[in-house]
Amino acid sequence: MSDATTQTHDRRDGIQVVARVADILRHLSMVPDGLTPQELADRSGIPRPTIYRIAKALAAEDFVRIMPSGRLAVGPGIMGVAISSRRDIRHEVSPFLQKLSEDLDETADLAVLYAGEALYVDQYVSPHVLRIVAHIGGRLPLHCTANGKALLASLTPEQVDAVLPEPLTRNTPNTITDKRLLAEEIQHVRDTGLSFDLEEYEEGVVAVGAFVRDVMGDVVSLAAVVPMLRYRRDEAAIVAAVARTRDEAQAALVKPAQPR
Repeated sequence: MSDATTQTHDRRDGIQVVARVADILRHLSMVPDGLTPQELADRSGIPRPTIYRIAKALAAEDFVRIMPSGRLAVGPGIMGVAISSRRDIRHEVSPFLQKLSEDLDETADLAVLYAGEALYVDQYVSPHVLRIVAHIGGRLPLHCTANGKALLASLTPEQVDAVLPEPLTRNTPNTITDKRLLAEEIQHVRDTGLSFDLEEYEEGVVAVGAFVRDVMGDVVSLAAVVPMLRYRRDEAAIVAAVARTRDEAQAALVKPAQPR
């Protein structure tokens, strides 16, 4: 075999490996709980031994997590790549998020849209013993969380339809699973600039959120997350604080850069 033929063959093999890696990550990104190698093989058409080999290499780079059960899931490394284009806006908003948490003595978190879910990328935790924590790198549904609804409100109705799963999962008796009703609520979020999770993702937990957009069009959502007990007591203050944080962060994001 000539050198030219060998190079062509190697290049073709390399392209095939890249395509398989992309296919594996694409399928894993759609299932937060991960897939078994056999399930991944069935969905992708890639032989299971090949999946094992590629998954092991991706795990070494932190792009895939191999769980104790043997299931495969997207790893934190690929999430870092996913949000890298929005890293500037995350850093710009972070001081406002911290102030929101300190003003309310409640947890405040930041999320971006990723693979049809809200990916949590920053958080300041409440000092209270009774507090709500969503781990950075965790992914939660869009339709029943304040961050998720805020992110949906940043999209067009057509984009919302494309990103939402079918059917919508019911997490609590308060979860909206009717897409028509959800569309009405998302429009209300667009009109008011505030989103609410009133025990829709988890009973006893309430969140108030909003989204902000920078001049490049990148979007993040921020939210205050509190136990229902304290929300009933401090509702007006919590809603006002989130609205104020949204306005201050948005103003900072569109402010022209100062010359050096």
